[in-house]
Amino acid sequence: MIPTILCCLMAVAGMSTEYDIAKTTATDSTAKQSTVNYDELTMAWHDEFEGTQVDMTKWNYRALGTTRTFGVVDKRTIEVDGQGFLHIKVLKEEPTGTYYIGELGTQKLFSQKYGYFECRAKMNTSLGPHVAFWLQSPTMSQVGDPATNGAEIDIFEYHCRTPNIVYHNIHWDGYGTDHKTAGMKVTYPQITDGFHTFGLKWTPSAYTFYIDGKETWTCTVGVSQRDEYLILSTELNGWGGDPKLGTFPDEVVFDYVRVYKFNDITGISQQTISTNKSVSQAIYSIDGSYVGTQLNSLQKGIYIQDGKKILVN
Repeated sequence: MIPTILCCLMAVAGMSTEYDIAKTTATDSTAKQSTVNYDELTMAWHDEFEGTQVDMTKWNYRALGTTRTFGVVDKRTIEVDGQGFLHIKVLKEEPTGTYYIGELGTQKLFSQKYGYFECRAKMNTSLGPHVAFWLQSPTMSQVGDPATNGAEIDIFEYHCRTPNIVYHNIHWDGYGTDHKTAGMKVTYPQITDGFHTFGLKWTPSAYTFYIDGKETWTCTVGVSQRDEYLILSTELNGWGGDPKLGTFPDEVVFDYVRVYKFNDITGISQQTISTNKSVSQAIYSIDGSYVGTQLNSLQKGIYIQDGKKILVN
């Protein structure tokens, strides 16, 4: 996951592409535009972190033994506490000063295309680490079409160097010179108070992000149209500050992770009847395939554009 570290640093440092909007801050009014509609969803996968062991039918340990800038990935950092919570820690070993971080992923066990993805988590409290809940495609490192290759979808990232900010980020076209990113910094002062929910609604044409059930950002670039798996992680790469200034152990705590499918495969509940013949935004078929940008070139049927259903008649 070294590439993931690099891409997060690129977004923060302002190494922008034409899609880089990572310095935009959501306002309070933006965070109140809409709420999650669970009536349109059916649960497809979940982990409530019951018991005292990581459920290895649902999760894999990721990247064990690798060094990621300042931290070595080690499963000793991961604990299910018997009270319904998963802890992913950052540890400092004395007298060597070695730092240890943790990662869990559902690769080869569970992946899904489209739907609503949500966790409930309590943020870390020390300078140094950054913590995250994100999705990844196994072919995201390929350059070309993100619809085919997938993307890295950071549902939330958080660190204490900016203690009132939650980050949403999208990365696609690999992690090299062709890398592209879009993101949002959400000012959320209450983020340090206990547990919060973080959600992603993913349709064929857009990502919509939520904190505590309220919409914070919608992104229509870099949209993946392939299955992606889940990742929970702590990182120690400098983005969250100098770890020498931190206090360890530090941790992010997860109450649950839940994944839903849409009852309607498109995930879009509104229907718009349109006779507009000159709309220039991307249009998708009902199964999520890109079909162009001009309505007047399409056969009769239902299509998706700008997050809405459009009936061409």
